[in-house]
Amino acid sequence: MIAIFSDTHSSGGHELEGEALIAAREADTVIHAGDFTSETALEAFQTECDRLFAVHGNADSAAVRDRLPTARVVEAGGARFAVTHRRDGGETGLAMFGRSRDADVVVFGHSHRPTVVETEDAVLLNPGSHADPRGNRPGFATLEPGEEGAGTLEGEIREPDGTVLETFEILTE
Repeated sequence: MIAIFSDTHSSGGHELEGEALIAAREADTVIHAGDFTSETALEAFQTECDRLFAVHGNADSAAVRDRLPTARVVEAGGARFAVTHRRDGGETGLAMFGRSRDADVVVFGHSHRPTVVETEDAVLLNPGSHADPRGNRPGFATLEPGEEGAGTLEGEIREPDGTVLETFEILTE
């Protein structure tokens, strides 16, 4: 399983609970699209996750920015993920960011709004914020191999209690 988070905005820890905490602990790969805010939050995530791939966001402290890149590419589950916190140019800018990295999925944050948008180039995925939804429903995303086997990832955006907000599919071939 791949678990995807963003916008923790915490000075005290990872703020994970319920199904979000279980997903972080059990995932083969965890992607975080930035705004941990503090080193304490980043380190708490690192403690819970065996394989954490993260970028920094605009609200991250200088110490977090020193430890994480602005953007990165992660290969997991047969898909290529381009990860950033935010990109100027909205959906077009995010799609171009993904295209330039030959990505199947662009993971981003910043808005705190769980979002899935399919473009010609890639699926744009914002998991929302599990800890600080700012008027949106709290969210995180999970991806698992499709029932047909190779070639797809079945995705869900869920609330920390496990309530499914949206389902989607990623083609990996």
